Amino acid sequence: MIANPWLVGPAPTAVLPRERLVERILNLLSSQNMCVLATSGPDGPLATPVRYYHHDLTLYVTSQAGTPKLRNIAGDPRVSVGVFAPLVGQASSRGAQLFGAARVLLPGDDGFEEGMAVYRWQSDAVERGRPLGDVPRNPLLRIEVGRVVYTEHWLRRDGYAPRQFWSRDPG
Repeated sequence: MIANPWLVGPAPTAVLPRERLVERILNLLSSQNMCVLATSGPDGPLATPVRYYHHDLTLYVTSQAGTPKLRNIAGDPRVSVGVFAPLVGQASSRGAQLFGAARVLLPGDDGFEEGMAVYRWQSDAVERGRPLGDVPRNPLLRIEVGRVVYTEHWLRRDGYAPRQFWSRDPG
């Protein structure tokens, strides 16, 4: 007996409607908070596990000043982000590769305060015994997602391809 017979055979090729795809991507981003941020620099690629928060398809990540990822972004703002849900088996396979440009925001920069309003720093402050009135002043990465490769094998049940593609510019 096969637990998930809809996984057997060739994968469907149907494209999920754009609105439903965005909903699934946002659901994944909202149900996770860790990703792997990939940058590229003079020493080659660097993949760093980091915590993120998002507003729509814009991600925010904090960093300490002077880290290799910040140095890499200063030289090349193109980044890739991998987000995935825990895998129990093929039926639960769900993740996304997000591609975009990162911008380092410092205190006083346009967008810094808005980004910190999205980034849930308060739990860190409580854990570290810091006052909730002191917004962190660390560099904040704002990642504007331009393209997504989304994978979810559960889509096969409804006749859709398990790998879907989204672009900010649908043309």
